[in-house]
Amino acid sequence: MKPVSLIQFLIEERRAGHINTELSLLIEVVARACKRIGVATGKGALGGVLGAAGTDNVQGEAQKKLDVISNEILLEANAWGGHLAACASEEMEDPQPIPDMYPKGQHLLLFDPLDGSSNIDVNISVGTIFSVLRCPDDVTDPKAEHFLQPGTTQLAAGYVVYGPSTLLVLTFGHGTHEFTLDREIGSFILSRRDIRIPEQTGEFAINMSNQRHWEAPMQRYIGELLAGKDGPRGRDFNMRWVASMVADVHRIVTRGGVFFYPLDAKIKDKGGKLRLMYEANPMAFIVEQAGGAATTGRERIMELQPAGLHQRVPVFLGSSQEVAQATRYHREADSAQG
Repeated sequence: MKPVSLIQFLIEERRAGHINTELSLLIEVVARACKRIGVATGKGALGGVLGAAGTDNVQGEAQKKLDVISNEILLEANAWGGHLAACASEEMEDPQPIPDMYPKGQHLLLFDPLDGSSNIDVNISVGTIFSVLRCPDDVTDPKAEHFLQPGTTQLAAGYVVYGPSTLLVLTFGHGTHEFTLDREIGSFILSRRDIRIPEQTGEFAINMSNQRHWEAPMQRYIGELLAGKDGPRGRDFNMRWVASMVADVHRIVTRGGVFFYPLDAKIKDKGGKLRLMYEANPMAFIVEQAGGAATTGRERIMELQPAGLHQRVPVFLGSSQEVAQATRYHREADSAQG
């Protein structure tokens, strides 16, 4: 079968009425920017891009040099194309308007330019996550509040993994699809169409060092998994944890599994660890379109009404049966407390 390039796939999606020309161009620009980020991450120490940048992002987290570089690549690439009204980055407090010298489009782009950047210096897979929303029709100068749309309104979401191969996983709400970068020709080529995540799994990803801080229902759920075949689940489970959300989620998209970043005592006042707009919503969209599930442990992530551009939430996503079980335990505990 003749390989299908990303551009050909986008044309097919336009012909099917799933996307318009502007959204197609936006995805092409994002993919091209991510190829540049992939080149920068691939050079490692030889490119002088490793180590700390000496600055903090809006969340007060120390930035890596590649965080800053990746953010600038995405901002620059999307400034002039005419397909965006504004964009927002996890690394910046406020949205970035499109310069007045360029035409504006009807879309809003949100992105985490380099997820898992703490892993850069040790050569572990990192990635970019992005989400696309429609700009309200009567808005010509979008502000933060215009980005605060539930995940169900997303027009597109995707992530790119910079690993042994560079992979783009993408959804427009009509299935989840994977593209592999062919470095010889410089194009993303469709490698898996209509990905399906198995409903059941024997793998879970979680940071076990936080166990003592978890809520009781999370303790109960993980306790059952750790008990394995001798416990109430009657079978053994394996744990995986990369500490790069893109890498952990991509494993789930590839072979099933569940990823958890639950609420714990250390982060309770922040509402969670992961950002709703830049991480949880796009990943939830991708996973749900592949047949998986995504909740906060209590509610469906994509139905949340965002309260802020950098809002944090707990994240439970992956194989639907395990997500449902963990979510049920949290809801039961809430009901018992009245």
